[in-house]
Amino acid sequence: MSEIIRQHAELEFAEELAALKKADTYPKPPNWELSPWAVLRYLMGGALDNGFEISPKYIGNARIMEIAIATLATDRALLLIGIPGTGKSWVSEHLAAAVSGDSTLLVQGTAGISEDALRYSWNYAQLLAHGPSRDAMVPSPVMRAMRKGKIARIEELTRIPADVQDSLITLLSEKIMPVPELDHEEQALKGFNVIATANDRDQGINELSSALKRRFNTVVLPLPATLEEEARIVESRISKIRKSLEIPAEKPALAEIRRLVTIFRELREGRTQDGKSRLKTPSSTLSTAEAISVVTHGLSLAAHFGDGELKAHDMAGGLIGAVIKDSDRDKVILEEYLETIVKERDDWADIYRACKEIL
Repeated sequence: MSEIIRQHAELEFAEELAALKKADTYPKPPNWELSPWAVLRYLMGGALDNGFEISPKYIGNARIMEIAIATLATDRALLLIGIPGTGKSWVSEHLAAAVSGDSTLLVQGTAGISEDALRYSWNYAQLLAHGPSRDAMVPSPVMRAMRKGKIARIEELTRIPADVQDSLITLLSEKIMPVPELDHEEQALKGFNVIATANDRDQGINELSSALKRRFNTVVLPLPATLEEEARIVESRISKIRKSLEIPAEKPALAEIRRLVTIFRELREGRTQDGKSRLKTPSSTLSTAEAISVVTHGLSLAAHFGDGELKAHDMAGGLIGAVIKDSDRDKVILEEYLETIVKERDDWADIYRACKEIL
């Protein structure tokens, strides 16, 4: 078994991508590994004509994925926006893997990033010895994607300072990257495009200029529409994480996952699932990704300090940590929810007691 915790998508799902490539009879844009039809099937899952089963990577509205895929076949870049935990990075990685066969051409946006990370930098030993040259240039992942006709990924675009963001304008509109030091310009090969992600609830973000916004087609990734849909996402991801981390615990019961997802959805939406009670909402986002983290943490507790079966007391600590971010206000909100909602529900006494023991 591989010692790597998490393989890149194109390696982890290499068998599925190969099966799709073999079955793919639809027209492909230049330099694409798969047709848009096959990319959609890879993301949404389903059985091929030969019976081979493709696992779903995105559980939700297929039309959202169709719009995203179609964008990448045009001259517009793709911007995936949503609150934390809606799967922006996950979708970005799998889109790049299916379209280009390579999801590694990645720039991580931060407040301290410079233009070099998006354009190019220099090997200063070579630069001092021989002056500016192609050999002395260190291309960014974006430049490498241009040279290969592949997809470049930019994470947390709105974390990047505005003046650095704007270095993308010429690149996205003209598909060239000027290199004035060499009196040269890099020209993108067909197939090149950019997928950027942005968090629309983050603090300290840098708004995109109107000129840059026009270069992107924006697709909003929503939270799962229903409890069952969100529970399926958590169950699917936990299955892969449990296997990857080799956690020696039993597969978590779907009922436990549904109960956790119910708590997250109710606190997130400010009302109970039946709509009969209004609730105060905590400062935390309580996203699907956080639910996955709570279950993973609970499985680790169950495996190493329990009997291997996920129970309420295994999840209580992670649940409380996910809800309580602004400690004073969030703690009051959670305690009120436990007393007025959880305590009154049949078969929820275990989760009530487990949380109360820690609070």
